[in-house]
Amino acid sequence: MNAKIESLMNPNVMVAQPHQKFAHVKKVMQEHGISCLPVAGHDGDPVGIVTATDLLDEHPDGLPISQFMSKKVFTVPVYGDPSLAARIMRNHHIHHVVVTHEKEIVGIVSSFDLLQLVEDHRFVMKSAPSKSKRSGKRKQAENA
Repeated sequence: MNAKIESLMNPNVMVAQPHQKFAHVKKVMQEHGISCLPVAGHDGDPVGIVTATDLLDEHPDGLPISQFMSKKVFTVPVYGDPSLAARIMRNHHIHHVVVTHEKEIVGIVSSFDLLQLVEDHRFVMKSAPSKSKRSGKRKQAENA
């Protein structure tokens, strides 16, 4: 079976607003046991993300999260391929990507969701690339 982002994502994602305060967001994340919280703009589009790592820094309780959130948000489309999410996470050393549909936040995928694919064997192995016939001829010419 070849899975899609929609089947992996958590659709019950909580979303914060840029004006919300550090103390409030920290409390919400702790109470719900979540390690990241996408931040949505007025149109529902992702404008930032707050992670558990961001909460380790000392911030005044009344500081708006817009002052310390990561403004670079990596997104994947809801009907995208999990390999895209995996590539983004690996290349940018992150553990979450925001799932969007028509620019609105509809879910979140974590590195643990991708590991679930492996555990459940819901992935399709791709064949290793075959050796190029041209490179073999080039090596023979270099050795001659």
